[in-house]
Amino acid sequence: MGGVGEPGPREGPAQPGAPLPTFCWEQIRAHDQPGDKWLVIERRVYDISRWAQRHPGGSRLIGHHGAEDATDAFRAFHQDLNFVRKFLQPLLIGELAPEEPSQDGPLNAQLVEDFRALHQAAEDMKLFDASPTFFAFLLGHILAMEVLAWLLIYLLGPGWVPSALAAFILAISQAQSWCLQHDLGHASIFKKSRWNHVAQKFVMGQLKGFSAHWWNFRHFQHHAKPNIFHKDPDVTVAPVFLLGESSVEYGKKKRRYLPYNQQHLYFFLIGPPLLTLVNFEVENLAYMLVCMQWADLLWAASFYHTLPTPSLFPRMPRHNYSRVAPLVKSLCAKHGLSYEVKPFLTALVDIVRSLKKSGDIWLDAYLHQ
Repeated sequence: MGGVGEPGPREGPAQPGAPLPTFCWEQIRAHDQPGDKWLVIERRVYDISRWAQRHPGGSRLIGHHGAEDATDAFRAFHQDLNFVRKFLQPLLIGELAPEEPSQDGPLNAQLVEDFRALHQAAEDMKLFDASPTFFAFLLGHILAMEVLAWLLIYLLGPGWVPSALAAFILAISQAQSWCLQHDLGHASIFKKSRWNHVAQKFVMGQLKGFSAHWWNFRHFQHHAKPNIFHKDPDVTVAPVFLLGESSVEYGKKKRRYLPYNQQHLYFFLIGPPLLTLVNFEVENLAYMLVCMQWADLLWAASFYHTLPTPSLFPRMPRHNYSRVAPLVKSLCAKHGLSYEVKPFLTALVDIVRSLKKSGDIWLDAYLHQ
């Protein structure tokens, strides 16, 4: 085995049969810059600097793991690990030194080990295997509601009553379509990834009017770095709403585009309609045009043409969530972690409280810094 040290500039991948150079975390941490990214998977060090732009999940997603151990994310997002490892081999430049821990930073090694054991237990219980009957029924009832909404308008005309009834039916259909495309995007239904991707394009484009690539670009980052500011798009909602550290940042810099100390109140006025009807639509369209996703644009156009009226385990099918829940709850209890399951209205109250707390933090920083 080679001594601890860095290879020369762009030496290329490690040669088969040759001893691998070894690295410590201090050296790896230096390679987390644009154009210079290393990461660790299963204690092996990979230089993804040039390859990141070709990553199927996007360069930003894999870049979020720069200078980190990405083992669990690697296993969570890929169905066929042996197939994916073939693409890693040319990027291999070394391995962690024997005395180095598998994870950098203040991570609970026992928690990581127990989580991996839980993941293996879920695989042994076949909780990652989808039920064809469940998803066939789900797609069937979505299509049935779409057709029913059409027939209401076609047979009864665009009056208030049939329009309101059609809107109610479509609201249910659209909500279920979101869930179905989510499972397809995570390749949770079919054994072959390509079938999942094609089906997602149909559901997301034809039934929703959105780009499947756009959704995956956003949502994979959320699962890779949930609730991590500047990495999870779902919590990066400034300057309309401030959460967490953005509250302090805006307060110190005296930024006041909106009365953030009242954001828990105006959330109900502009939050849901702004996020779903404006932000998502604009961001979705911009993504398709800038990234030249012409196929997604055609799928989305077909939705508007046919419109009848004006995790912890991302790859697990959701019909198995209830079966894995006791295992997750047990793991949390062992490590003193909070395990919470909340109904929708309770979660909504938590959002309002979080917005108020962040608004108060912003106001305090704004007035006293």
